[in-house]
Amino acid sequence: MAATAHKPLSAITADDLAAAAPGSDAATLNSAVWRALDSRGGDGPAAVWGELCRSVLRPAVPFAVHRMLYYGCFAGFPSSTPPAWTPDPEEAALTNVGRVLEMRGRELIGDAYKDPITSFSDLHKFSNENPEAYWKMVFDEMGIEFSVKPSCILRESDAYPGGEWLPGAVLNAAANCLTAKPGRNSNDVAIVWRDEGKDSDSLNYMTLEELRKKHSLVANALDNLDLPKGSAIAIDMPMNVNAVVIYLATVLAGYVVVSIADSFAAPAISTRLKISETKAIFTQDYILRDDKELPLYSRVVEANAPMAIVIPVRGSLPIKGLRVGDLSWPDFLGRVNHTKVDDYVAVEQPASAFTNILFSSGTTGEPKAIPWSHISPLKAAADGWCHMDIRKGDVVAWPTNLGWMMGPWLVYASLLNGASMALYNGSPNGSGFAKFVQDSKVTMLGVVPSIVRTWKNTDCTAGFDWSTIRCFSSTGESSSVDDYLWLMGRACYKPVIEYCGGTEISGGFVTGSLLQPQALSAFSTPAMGCNLFILDSIGNPLPQDVAGIGELALDPTLFGSSTTLLNADHHKVYFKGMPEKNGKVLRRHGDEFERTSDGYYRAHGRADDTMNLGGIKVSSIEIERICNRVDDSILETAAIGVPPIGGGPEQLTIAVVLKDQSQTADLNQLKLAFNAALKKLNPLFKVSSVIVVPSLPRTASNKVMRRVLRKEFTQATQTKPSKI
Repeated sequence: MAATAHKPLSAITADDLAAAAPGSDAATLNSAVWRALDSRGGDGPAAVWGELCRSVLRPAVPFAVHRMLYYGCFAGFPSSTPPAWTPDPEEAALTNVGRVLEMRGRELIGDAYKDPITSFSDLHKFSNENPEAYWKMVFDEMGIEFSVKPSCILRESDAYPGGEWLPGAVLNAAANCLTAKPGRNSNDVAIVWRDEGKDSDSLNYMTLEELRKKHSLVANALDNLDLPKGSAIAIDMPMNVNAVVIYLATVLAGYVVVSIADSFAAPAISTRLKISETKAIFTQDYILRDDKELPLYSRVVEANAPMAIVIPVRGSLPIKGLRVGDLSWPDFLGRVNHTKVDDYVAVEQPASAFTNILFSSGTTGEPKAIPWSHISPLKAAADGWCHMDIRKGDVVAWPTNLGWMMGPWLVYASLLNGASMALYNGSPNGSGFAKFVQDSKVTMLGVVPSIVRTWKNTDCTAGFDWSTIRCFSSTGESSSVDDYLWLMGRACYKPVIEYCGGTEISGGFVTGSLLQPQALSAFSTPAMGCNLFILDSIGNPLPQDVAGIGELALDPTLFGSSTTLLNADHHKVYFKGMPEKNGKVLRRHGDEFERTSDGYYRAHGRADDTMNLGGIKVSSIEIERICNRVDDSILETAAIGVPPIGGGPEQLTIAVVLKDQSQTADLNQLKLAFNAALKKLNPLFKVSSVIVVPSLPRTASNKVMRRVLRKEFTQATQTKPSKI
């Protein structure tokens, strides 16, 4: 932070505060600022900022004051990553990791152990050097039950670049979600939810025992479809209580879930059904948003889906126009022999057996089909246990969908850790969701940056009490410092744990921790059990403790990471052409990352030809194929994700090359046409700007250099605020 950019805290006056917060008692605010400086100034800016968070910056104080004091505190700070939150030693000792370290620190780390905060990095090193001991400890803490225990945690194998995890183990991940862990009983709440439009109604609750009975009913009904075990069964629904029940029942019964986002248009649905060879699909007749009925079943029909089981969103109202062979939800459940309705014996499977097929866009235009096994949920839950500190009795909310990895992640990270899952069946963008967070007493709230920006711009969270939140977590997109400073202030400055990973990893590779200082829009640590490397300009790994920027690569010994793809060569996608480190070929990830001089990590978008739009990774080629056909005047296009000024989610920019270079294009008309066409790919994709260029930069092999365009457009937005 440059000293000239913001007034130092000591130079801020009552008049400055009055201008930032008209109508407030600026003199009292100014006195509180000086008290913080007097009492903690000798301990450094982080201590002063912490005192201001505790004593001055309540949610009702205008954000302009929060912002002024934050930047004033750290004016002239020698790093771009000042700590916006610092752990308290007493609270750190109560976290999952802190508690284990206090009990077993010397056993795990040795005599070098000091305390949970000081020794956190030692535990990370231990997790990589002693996977046998680390993962056994985590499984014990989470109460994971194996019907057949693994012969070891990890063994070398020529078939797996990083080794084979849990060889010989037999378990069912869904069954583990339904068992009463130590400290949890069958009457504890498993799911709390509310439907949009019923914001004044009481919350709905489902206990662990009630959830078990619901799963048993649905699992028995699935068996009555007479599909072979291991068949692929799709779910194309909003993330509501029925979707979660269906998801876990499918895994419980030994079938494989095919995850499809409820925002997808028919062609995208069809592609995923064909790749996975889906045999049946669960869906709804409509999605209700703001009391509007958005068609869903009709999209499934248009996609030529196999047998559909259709849930009516308006309760008992019959569904009209079902295809021959499709079933309504009541008819599906009615096929069950009711003497078995409350009883189902889980199908125990090898740890490597598939449980879920998720999709992630590659650079070929076709989404990669990534199978999750029974190991994948353990990685997701372990990240939640360690990095988000999800504990027994917590309430975890994260607006998401089963079509994306954070949907299954939320299921497992909540239930395998003995927490309740909080589901709001509606849009998270308004006051209804904010009230739900308050009423359900959420302790860990997951977000994506675009939602936070909407909350901040509309002030829809004002007046709601989020004081039960112990931490936030964020993933999916690059975040903005100002937006996340605002977010922390809504919960009296609880930390944001940034979290970055991938569907093919079942969780994160870089994240944060409640045992480390957290900087805004930055990651403080590689995930437990993960070593990451930044490659230099010629592809060699930089030393891990050296600042630098480049493409990210991962140590292949990464618990929960994929070992196969259904429709692509796994080795070619993730390992071919990668450098070696410590005798192992590194695993490709594809993001460009920076390690700062003070040990934080920052993400700089995709290093390849995919981009991240609204938390959805999409191939540039997919978008360009559609845009190229919009107008006969277009020769070719290039699609690039460009971060806005001040950071935040990527915005879609389309570079256009015209057939007739002398022609003048109507850029606004092109933008409207592109957006209309892209709705068929995904209604969430929107073009932010269009620019005409004489030609696209290319390599000697004629490959479009989108990175060059991205750099040029990013520089243009920073030097010229007007839209390009």
